[in-house]
Amino acid sequence: MTHRIIASIKTGALLSLAAATLTACDSGGGATQQSVHAVGSSTVYPFAKVVAENFSRSFPDMRSPLIESTGTGNGIQLFCSGLGPNTPDMVNASRRMKPSEFDSCAANKVDEVIELQVGLDGIAFASANGGIMLNLSPKTVYEALAARPYGKPQTAKTWKDVDPALPADPILVYGPPSTSGTRDALKELVLEAGCKSDPAMKALKDSDEEQYKQICTEVRDDGGYVDQGEQDNLIVQKIVGNPRAVGVFGYSYLEENTDKVQGLPMNSVQPTYENIASFAYPGARPLFVYVKKEHMRAIPGLEDFMKEWVKSWGKGGPLARIGMVAMPADVMQANAAKVQGMTVLTKAELEAK
Repeated sequence: MTHRIIASIKTGALLSLAAATLTACDSGGGATQQSVHAVGSSTVYPFAKVVAENFSRSFPDMRSPLIESTGTGNGIQLFCSGLGPNTPDMVNASRRMKPSEFDSCAANKVDEVIELQVGLDGIAFASANGGIMLNLSPKTVYEALAARPYGKPQTAKTWKDVDPALPADPILVYGPPSTSGTRDALKELVLEAGCKSDPAMKALKDSDEEQYKQICTEVRDDGGYVDQGEQDNLIVQKIVGNPRAVGVFGYSYLEENTDKVQGLPMNSVQPTYENIASFAYPGARPLFVYVKKEHMRAIPGLEDFMKEWVKSWGKGGPLARIGMVAMPADVMQANAAKVQGMTVLTKAELEAK
């Protein structure tokens, strides 16, 4: 019992120190942070903005949350850099936090992180309305975009080179950069799935995982794949301007731009709300936000902002109306319970999935 009391005192002292660090200002000449600050995924960004706008309407006396689109990887790096007013309170992520990122957080005293899954999205492949039409598969996408497909030189110049059933148009794909969670999801959900269709690659994962990752997820840099930065709207503009080009972005951007672009099927399954919700579409993925529990006492409105996410993510809610795919009811309940109980994430949970 004595050990428990001592541990409790230590925990309380650390939390008090964190709160003091966050609120110290006037005497030190710095400015107190008075609004929620979130960074991260460009895919989650428009959803977070809607939640922030609704929060501001519900709490007009509080400063509006500051939402920045930095990309998932960069966002998590900023989030994990430490505690205090110069660090974000939240990070939006279009993929799950990696165990190595969790370790980085912990090394910088960010050791109480709340993970919320807020919805579903899909890695959509699209072209301009009336433009190139391709029935893709993870295998064809991998063979078209890999730097060294199955460990061999990349020689495919046209889609027909990859699959005789596809047109002889040049391979030109505009997509997200390496810092983007959409790029990570593209690797894990599509490229790796295509690569593992080869038995030798599946065996390589067990014998040399580093080489396997390089062969299965490294994207060509000879012009077949063009990195367009973190702004998915720029990818939309690029493919609208070139009917032979293909774009890769979150489903919500496809939904938002149906007057300009068309979704391309994957394994003959269209990227639609229903197909993503049921995971029938191969590129379906969960979306997340991560919150520093240590900032909860010091940042006005942080807990209420989390509750605003819960109010917004239902099937008929404001996020679904702009393209987010709602989670199954049991997943919604489980994540709402995390907000109610302020349940922190453990590394074991990350490693279990």
